[in-house]
Formats: sequence, C-alpha cells, structure tokens
Amino acid sequence: MSAVIKPKTDPILSVINIEVIYDHVILVLKGVSLEVLDGQIVALLGANGAGKTTTLKAISNLLRAERGEVTKGMILYRGERIDRSSPAELVKRGICQVMEGRHCFQHLTVEENLLTGAYTRGYIASGVREELEKVYRYFPRLKERRHAQSGYTSGGEQQMTAIGRALMARPRMILLDEPSMGLAPQLVEEIFEIVRELNRKEGVSFLLAEQNTNIALRYADYGYILENGRVVMDGEGRELAENEDVKEFYLGFSSAGRRSFRDVKSYRRRKRWL
Repeated sequence: MSAVIKPKTDPILSVINIEVIYDHVILVLKGVSLEVLDGQIVALLGANGAGKTTTLKAISNLLRAERGEVTKGMILYRGERIDRSSPAELVKRGICQVMEGRHCFQHLTVEENLLTGAYTRGYIASGVREELEKVYRYFPRLKERRHAQSGYTSGGEQQMTAIGRALMARPRMILLDEPSMGLAPQLVEEIFEIVRELNRKEGVSFLLAEQNTNIALRYADYGYILENGRVVMDGEGRELAENEDVKEFYLGFSSAGRRSFRDVKSYRRRKRWL
C-alpha cells in the first residue's frame, strides 16, 4: 500500500478577494478568498445559490460561457496567476473540474468517456492504458460497465465516470461540484471514500462544493461557508462540524436539540456572522 501523503504547508491554490459579475450587472461573488494547501481536501459549503459553483467556475475559467467574468482579485495556482488562462491550459497544468450534473457523453461507452479525459495527453501517449487500469482499480464498477453506453448507466456510475475521466488527465487538483447530488446515501458515502483514497494515495488535492454539509465535513481537512457570495466562516473540518452555529444553521440541530421548521424564520436574526 502506498504511503499516506501528508499535506504540505504551501498552498496549491489561492483565491484572493475575487468578485464575479454576470451580464455586466449581477454581482455574484463579493470578495471571496480561500486557500487549498497541497494535499488537502477543502469543502466549499453553503445553500443553493450561495456562490459555490460560481467560485469553482471562476477558478477553472468557465465563466465566459455564461456571460460571467472575474472583475476584481486574482487566482493563483502554485504561485502563478491563472485567472487569465484558458480552461484547456488549466487542464494541462493539472486542474480539472467535475461539473455539477456529471455531464458524461451519453452516446459514448463508459470506457470511451474515460479515454476522452486523456485527450490533452494524446491517445498514444505512454501510460494511458496504465491510467485507465488505475481508474478501474478505484472504480471497479466502471470496469464491469466499461462497454455500457453512459446514458444508460446509473447516476452513481455516471458520477464515478466523471471523476475517473478527470483522473485520466493526471490532475494535481480536482474541483468537484456537488458530488452527492441525486445519489442515494450509500453511493454518496462510496464516492467520498474514493475521494479520500485518491487524496491519500495519489496526492490529488480537492476543492469540493457541497450542500450536504454533514458528509463534507467528515471528509474535509478544511472548510469555507459561503452565503450570498461571501465567505462567512472558515476553519478545520472537525472544528466546523462541532461549531454550534454550523450545527444549527446547516445541520439542523444544536445543543438545544433538533429545530423545527417554525424556528427557521428566526435563524437569520440570530446568526452571529450576519
């Protein structure tokens, strides 16, 4: 078994006070800053519409396709500015995004989908077959389904295919958007276990956006909570999981016990960060 790779002190990714505007009018991110240390799993948490997906797309430079742009701040990868790089350049440099909703090529087989991830390296590059076998070791279900058309596989299998496709590019960092969406709890657990294995054995750093705060904080080394386009709280994953505010506003219970829906209206008044 490979040795566990310890997180390093240097950040592999630094997002510094960025603002994002859509259609030259709509301000979505308002001074967001975060760091991912080399070898870390970092969770980006918050409700739907908080700005999690926008943050990931700002890092991977996919905003222009949606009439969005980073208007302030900067993004650094391994100490070099990347917010002006193309998405293709970022993949070659080691950053891959697994988008919300999987986005597999429905008409291709599972294996053909995986091979598209090696496109930036060239299909005849040495090691592609070895990388494919590595993906199958982490996702044995994909090996069983490798000849199946992706459009006819389950949601969990498509999520595994999307992560495996990213791995084929030999990334140093994966941006993972809502990996639990639409999946049964048992499959969510399986996906997060594989993420942790990839982090520990392959040294891949992860920045994952997730609404399921409970499971995200069980696996994350560090976490940031977004609300209305701002970072309102951050800390070690274990500390956030034990924080009374996080328990009450995101996990639904506190030291006083689980809250009822009637209490939700009073939450905003009592949030200490607002």
